Amino acid sequence: MESDNDVALDIIITNVVCVFRTRCHLNLRKIALEGTNVIYKRDVGKVLMKLRKPRITASIWSSGKVICTGATSEEEAKLGARRLARSLQKLGFKVKFTDFKVVNVLAVCTMPFEIRLPEFTKSNRPLASYEPELHPAASYRIKNLKATLQVFSTGSITVTAPSVQFVATAVEQIYPLVFESRKTKLSFTE
Repeated sequence: MESDNDVALDIIITNVVCVFRTRCHLNLRKIALEGTNVIYKRDVGKVLMKLRKPRITASIWSSGKVICTGATSEEEAKLGARRLARSLQKLGFKVKFTDFKVVNVLAVCTMPFEIRLPEFTKSNRPLASYEPELHPAASYRIKNLKATLQVFSTGSITVTAPSVQFVATAVEQIYPLVFESRKTKLSFTE
């Protein structure tokens, strides 16, 4: 944040997606009949299992791959994934908690000013794109962080990146760019 006035911005993490493997074959029918808070999607070949604390939803495949969504931090995602593995162990499967990885983090950040999107897009042309007929936000990609930012004219920015650290770095990189394209307040004191 290399602007004139250093502003502390609140980055609110709304979703963390993680993946882990159980290293054993899972009988989806048994999970559906004996497990709690489960939905068996036979046509897709998976079971959805929900945990209340931490509040996560897991997609479980018979191959042993599990995708967890809904956590609000990387630590909460790991805790929820481990709890899920434990509940599968209690159903009688020989589950080993392996290959845990956070694959996606979704966060929201609000700038203390509104943004002129056409001006922002013109000054950052190869990385930014803005199609007001298709979507109300300008899309900005940061290749080295693998981050995508949706910049709205209200000053709200939605960030999707592989980790929480990359989300924070992406917001630090975008702040000076949107600061140049901010809307100035008009004063009517004549």
